[in-house]
Amino acid sequence: MASHRRPKQPSRARVTVLTTAAAAAVVLSSQAANAAPGEKPSKGEVKAKVDKLYEEAEQATEKYNGAKEKQEKLQKEISTIQDNVARGQEELNELRDSMGLAAAAQYRTGGVDPSLQLFLSSNPDDYLDKASTADQLSAQQVEALKKIQEKQRELSQERSEASEKLKDLASTRTELGKKKKQVQSKLSEARTLYNSLTAAEKAKLEADQERASRDSGRDVLDSGSASSGRAGAAYAFAQSQLGKPYVYGATGTGSYDCSGLTSAAYAAAGVGIPRTSEAQSTIGTKIYSQSQLQVGDLVFFFNDLHHVGLYAGNGQIIHAPRTGTVVRYESMGTIGGPFMFGVRV
Repeated sequence: MASHRRPKQPSRARVTVLTTAAAAAVVLSSQAANAAPGEKPSKGEVKAKVDKLYEEAEQATEKYNGAKEKQEKLQKEISTIQDNVARGQEELNELRDSMGLAAAAQYRTGGVDPSLQLFLSSNPDDYLDKASTADQLSAQQVEALKKIQEKQRELSQERSEASEKLKDLASTRTELGKKKKQVQSKLSEARTLYNSLTAAEKAKLEADQERASRDSGRDVLDSGSASSGRAGAAYAFAQSQLGKPYVYGATGTGSYDCSGLTSAAYAAAGVGIPRTSEAQSTIGTKIYSQSQLQVGDLVFFFNDLHHVGLYAGNGQIIHAPRTGTVVRYESMGTIGGPFMFGVRV
């Protein structure tokens, strides 16, 4: 015979606990989504917003650094091109002067050869097109003039192209500067919000950061990791910069941004690497497994690779994190973005 017993009901105490928990979850979700205007944000909310704004600022800074580096490189190229053009023009002028003297001598003796008349015309291209047919000019002279004029054309074209690129780059840099200002405006807002916290709340956040950095430093020491060669020299340099402040666009020696520290570290080891984190990610040998990293390897974070540091062993890195911090040790798990890969230089 089938049983007709009623299912066992949950106890009143258990129902009360579940109902209370569900209600609390609803209330918390509602408070998070519908915070009253003007309501003071919590310490955690302030930290989350500031961290996000600092991340955006670092993204803009790395792009700005890249544009600035390209501009400086292009300016050097333009300077070289201009020097080459000037030398080519001087050579051409010397040839014109020497042939002008020959023309003057012929004039004094009773006539100017048609080829020299053509040479002294205002259209040197026309001269070069026709000079090869002139009987009084040697083939060597004609060929020399053709080469000089051709070189002048090439250099002029290169200079024009470089100038156009420089204009484009200047426009890009201006746009990046605007974006950076927008981020800085957000940072100013975040700092105002941060300063709305009580002294005790700010002290607690700072103490948490300092404790995390000390813990990371102990983990590095406990790992027993050692490095040698250029990676070791780069890492040793970075260690010597511990405590120096993060500053946008800085490459030392008093302050650094993230890629400024890594490029300075390898420069101290006698190795030139690119200026920006994105460019640094394209060199050397990529290491995708964290377990395969060695002390001194470059390590990259976030999908757009806008942050870089040096591996310190035992899951720790040494880096220049962001505004308001200093060069320090930090766990890879607390960077705020995913580890993408390492690079062995």
